[in-house]
Amino acid sequence: MREIFIEEQNRDRKIALVEEGILKEFYQETENKERMEGNIYLGKVKDILPGMQAAFVDIGLKRNAFIHMKDIIPKVSNETGNKQESLEKYRIQDYIKQDKNILVQVKKDSSDAKGARITCHIHIPGRFVVLVTENEFITISQKIADKKEKERLIQITQNMLKNIKKPRERMGFIIRTAAQGIEEKELQEDISKLVAIWRKMQEGKESKDVPKILYQRGSILQKMLLDFIDQGIHKIIVNEEKIKKEIEEEIKKIQYKENTIIIEVQQNIWDRYQLAKQIEKIQDRKIWLNCGGFITIDKTEALTAIDVNSGKYTGKKSLEETVLKVNAEASKEIAKQLRLRDIGGIIMIDFIDMQEETSRKKIVKLLEESLREDRSKTQIVEFTKLSLLEMTRKHIWNHP
Repeated sequence: MREIFIEEQNRDRKIALVEEGILKEFYQETENKERMEGNIYLGKVKDILPGMQAAFVDIGLKRNAFIHMKDIIPKVSNETGNKQESLEKYRIQDYIKQDKNILVQVKKDSSDAKGARITCHIHIPGRFVVLVTENEFITISQKIADKKEKERLIQITQNMLKNIKKPRERMGFIIRTAAQGIEEKELQEDISKLVAIWRKMQEGKESKDVPKILYQRGSILQKMLLDFIDQGIHKIIVNEEKIKKEIEEEIKKIQYKENTIIIEVQQNIWDRYQLAKQIEKIQDRKIWLNCGGFITIDKTEALTAIDVNSGKYTGKKSLEETVLKVNAEASKEIAKQLRLRDIGGIIMIDFIDMQEETSRKKIVKLLEESLREDRSKTQIVEFTKLSLLEMTRKHIWNHP
């Protein structure tokens, strides 16, 4: 059973996704800390740095936002984007001009030291699809396994795109898991809605009222409802009547036809399933494994480092088997913690050294399997020469 718990106190909101009594995701929204990731702005180019193939753009925040060349040129690959593209053949001055308006989306919030990171590759999420700009790729969720269903959804989307796309218009779509089994008309309506939103944004490109926000991504609650409303939410438990009414309004906006979600107002909601204890553990740097080993999680500005230790576990047979057991259990826990803490960006995992290549392959396969439950995009790169496993993960908030 999948449930969402929401508690609001002093205008701060805590949201938990729980499956069969186990905490899977947890978020906190603070009124005085505004999220910008996903917002779309009409900005003005302030400084172009040819030597860095980058620019600074005023989008109306305290600090100018930063954009790199790879986030300006159209994506050359749907799999790798522009990561492997040689930027030497491009000149940023050919794509953007100083003091000219530019449509951008925030891909990473600003910090105390840096301005926001922005991109010209816009993502507008809908219920069944995500509209993407600056490319014409149509991709589909890997979680839709049925081949015929994949072909059906792609064909509907391709036909729709062919009929509505204007000359020189560049747009593509990501077909979401929620689209599985829906009628053609519902998918077409979702696509039409997103295209209308995108075209309306483009109409104001030459506006004199710059910078200004054109699209504000919804709250975590709105995103969770959009993501899960077709994925089996059985119950939503809140601590205030006004939140219940807010949810009911959001469900109407999504145009959800089924009336199967139970919304309850209760007090002391964290007492159920011992959720208070489960939430408290998210703050721990050290997480113990059942075998007696443990992992530590340390975040830095550039990346997140995860270290695996044997701890109290000494094993009973060979060293390689002992190491493999700890690393295997750590793989499952790491996948769980990445989702729980919504860790994004570059992640380096220092597993206990394994001598055999077959052991490494087992751990990578196990980690991949454990990450399938994560609804955010993850990518395992490879073991480095220093035997560190490199991977990346997108923040849920910034995942289309």
